[in-house]
Amino acid sequence: MAYTDTTALKRYLGASTTTDDTLLAELIVRAQAIIDRYCDRTFEASQDSTRYFTIGQDTDGPTLFLDYDLAAITSITNGDGTTVTAAQYTTLPKNTTPFDAIQLLSSTGLYWAHTNDSDPQNAVTIVGKWAYSTSAPADIVAACVRLAAYLYRQKDNAGDLDRAVIAGSATILPADIPPDIRMMLRPLRRLS
Repeated sequence: MAYTDTTALKRYLGASTTTDDTLLAELIVRAQAIIDRYCDRTFEASQDSTRYFTIGQDTDGPTLFLDYDLAAITSITNGDGTTVTAAQYTTLPKNTTPFDAIQLLSSTGLYWAHTNDSDPQNAVTIVGKWAYSTSAPADIVAACVRLAAYLYRQKDNAGDLDRAVIAGSATILPADIPPDIRMMLRPLRRLS
């Protein structure tokens, strides 16, 4: 799913014709990819995907540490094949996404486990929406619109050094994204 759409981008650009709609849609995809790469995270997930975790490597006692942002949990299957219900765990942080860990509640008596016949490698299965959020936050939408507009305005540039340069069918981007967009994104960069 895109962080924005051509209608919002055209409103920002003050455009009313449909002449460049295909190009604008392509630039939105590029802007989103640049944002994700710069921030080292995806800001929106509309579909579930699955990730696997290793007991002992990704766990510490009752806590399972996630390797990526998780916005919503659909199911958790422990390494022993049992389903871990929402009543048996809490997410960390507790009241906001993205989640970066799942902690089993001590009152349940559960622990991250695998059967004697199974390998602890990739034993725990989590199905959910692996992203910062289930819908792009407003500041990411604004950054995507601004960056897509920046890319669009470069199609007829004069070869400025701080702007993208178009040479034939190739676009050569400057070494960095514009400073105002960088400032918008900096607080949302994933810290490794």
